Amino acid sequence: MNTTSRLKNKNVLISGAGIAGPALAYWLHRHGFTPTLVERVPALRDGGYAVDFRGEAHLTVLERMGILADVQREQTNMGAMSYVNEAGKKIAGMPADIFSGDVEILRGDLARILHEATEEHVEYVFDDSITSITEEEDGVRVTFERGAPRRFDLVVGADGLHSNVRALTFGPESGFVKEMGLYCAIFTTANHLGLDHTGHLYNTPGKVVGVYSARNNTEAKAMFYFGSPPLDYDRRDIGQQKKLLAEAFAGNGWETPRLMEAMWEAPDFYFDSISQVHLDSWSRGRVALLGDAACCASPLSGMGTGLAMVGAYVLAGELAAAGGDHRTGFARYEEAMRDYATGCQKSGEGVGKWMVPDNRFVAWFMNQNYKLLPYVPWKGLIAKGVRKTASAITLKDYGR
Repeated sequence: MNTTSRLKNKNVLISGAGIAGPALAYWLHRHGFTPTLVERVPALRDGGYAVDFRGEAHLTVLERMGILADVQREQTNMGAMSYVNEAGKKIAGMPADIFSGDVEILRGDLARILHEATEEHVEYVFDDSITSITEEEDGVRVTFERGAPRRFDLVVGADGLHSNVRALTFGPESGFVKEMGLYCAIFTTANHLGLDHTGHLYNTPGKVVGVYSARNNTEAKAMFYFGSPPLDYDRRDIGQQKKLLAEAFAGNGWETPRLMEAMWEAPDFYFDSISQVHLDSWSRGRVALLGDAACCASPLSGMGTGLAMVGAYVLAGELAAAGGDHRTGFARYEEAMRDYATGCQKSGEGVGKWMVPDNRFVAWFMNQNYKLLPYVPWKGLIAKGVRKTASAITLKDYGR
């Protein structure tokens, strides 16, 4: 690792305090940089869906960060998931490792662990957002919605699928975001089904409703997937999003009506398209992108969080190895990550067709396959294939 005195471009602004941003801040601080995190929402987001880590690369990064034990302590310990019919009768089971990977944790719990690992050494600015990024000869001038303008050496957009930094630097997201014909929603609700470290899924043509227990069965997560052409809505208008979901699932069976009632009071409602992000380059001048902002693989891939954590490790490491030279560091980061990210994205393509069948025959056919899955000799190949993709990168040791 370069010593602090040899580093240039030490002051780095990171947009996004979810997963990728704090992970990057952790590694930048370890290498001698001075990171600042800006986050649009007033506080850390709680709730959210379960995310998982698979294979050697993901677990190695967690271990080198010193948080693997913390993540394991908070893991969901989910067992097999079941597909049910309208009456709630189990019709097929899905092995745990298809959904849960090696370690699964709620996104909100992971965000808290990362915040605790960085809060003493990293400046967090909540309830603010970047409004302009102007690159100058030896730095970047940044203006904010609330705070006074500031100057940084580098800026990193770790602010998700709808990245503000990407829009300001690369242009409108319509040129980079590829929608996959599906929308998803998730929120926390009561564990009224009494689920014990498991979940139930109910599918009808073009729709899937799921409920799974969380936080040692003290609560549950309700999740919804449905097929749709692109929807026009305000991403900050939660009420409008809830209405869209209610309309999409009107008349749906099983537990849907009860979950729809609970939705209106849910404090942590999340709604978005299932999409991927494709860019020719992940950096421009003194600005770089990380995680979903650069190469969103979609939630259906099961790779997004692990990809973000690995990317944060590589980006910080390559900047340090280059002595803070952003041209070299950004280029080597992308060179190291590009094929890996492409593989992760490919793993998410086509998943929606079998997870959310678009007609009754396909739904029936997939349910028959799910029934047979526990008994076929190749039942472990799906999980093994995903784990192989997640491990398809050799991590350098950048020093500590």
